[in-house]
Amino acid sequence: MEVTQTKAEGLSRTFAVKVTASELQAKLDQRIEEIRPTMRLKGFRPGKVPAAHVRKMYGRDLMGEMIDKLVNETNQKALEDNSLRPAGQPNVHMEGDIEKVVKGEADLSYHMHVDVMPEFTPVEAASLTISRPVAEVTDEQIDESLGRIASQNTKYEPREEGAEAVDGDAVVIDFVGKIDGEAFEGGAAEQQSVVLGANRFIPGFEEQLLGVKAGDTKDLNVTFPEAYQAANLAGKAAVFETKVHEVRAPKTPDVDEEFAKGLGLESLEQLRGLVRDQLAAEHNNASRAKAKRDLLDKLDAAHSFDLPQGMVEQEFNQIWQQLQAEMDAGRLTAEDKSKPEDDLKAEYRKIAERRVRLGLVLAEMGRISDVRITEQEVNQALIREARQYPGQEREVVQFFQKNPGAMAQLRAPIYEDKVVDHILSVATVEETTVSRDDLFKEDDA
Repeated sequence: MEVTQTKAEGLSRTFAVKVTASELQAKLDQRIEEIRPTMRLKGFRPGKVPAAHVRKMYGRDLMGEMIDKLVNETNQKALEDNSLRPAGQPNVHMEGDIEKVVKGEADLSYHMHVDVMPEFTPVEAASLTISRPVAEVTDEQIDESLGRIASQNTKYEPREEGAEAVDGDAVVIDFVGKIDGEAFEGGAAEQQSVVLGANRFIPGFEEQLLGVKAGDTKDLNVTFPEAYQAANLAGKAAVFETKVHEVRAPKTPDVDEEFAKGLGLESLEQLRGLVRDQLAAEHNNASRAKAKRDLLDKLDAAHSFDLPQGMVEQEFNQIWQQLQAEMDAGRLTAEDKSKPEDDLKAEYRKIAERRVRLGLVLAEMGRISDVRITEQEVNQALIREARQYPGQEREVVQFFQKNPGAMAQLRAPIYEDKVVDHILSVATVEETTVSRDDLFKEDDA
């Protein structure tokens, strides 16, 4: 077996590998002798199948398996002998006629290309100064949250006889929708409650119910939006014949002891405490996110080294596929729409390079600090992921367990967060008190 490094440019390495046909045959003979004692074939006593017969019946399959194993072992040995850390799976390019190799008529010859991890010394975490905005939870914020909770528990009570519906009222109606005088499927309902101003129906439907009274009948003339989900209705004019049964006024409950107990709590004080804790958790998450962003910016500015191009290309392709999906869905920002494709690609390639660089820096800082994640943390993340697919939890768990790549993607953000938390624990963190609005304001970048 011959392994020769043929190229070393930047982080790219290429090795030429050659295994002679005679070596392959010797290994095949050895493999046949390993399995012969356990073979059971019709016409032969157990363990007494001749080697020549095994070669004739299974030689091709055994040689194929052996070549695959040999390629993997040789690649690993080349990396270990040269003290190289791969930055991804090696790419193997076979040379010659692989069929002749399998038949034992030619040498196994191939080139192995691999990107290796860059060598760099990360910045000392203790030398970093990180800015972290913080915001206090005020009584006013608690009152606002309680007001929203009360609004979510709004009930509707019948208005007095003859009262006209106003914005915010719930109108109970029967309706039948027709296009060109013909009723269409899905266009009818009875005792349907419509909250005026909630914008849950197509444009114009709720607005035309303003001023109706119990007992009224009214035709609502509307046009379905061009982008309506039912293609057979999109853009078409329709008439909804309606009959009003009742007009109901909203009644938002007072935030008091009775309201708190109605939510299953012991007191209003307990409810306020729970709301305070929730707001504090929201503030803490937003504060940490801002501190993490500042940390990543400082790490990016503090490091400059060659990047494995395979990793950059993979990251860029993921970003670009996501961007194209946004294009197809019509959700691209006006700024991105105005840019030529080449400019967009250059911009997003820089983002890919930043992500790869930061990923390598965080991984190295975590390695130096011996940051590890536990199986319990991974299992908890797996459970959270599975719960996003009710009724398919078992299948989701099995998918991750059988796919190392998917499991690695699950572990990666857990590890990153632990490394970030470690850095923040040893760096100098300067807290600045800001308002809640400023804390949740999006960064310009």
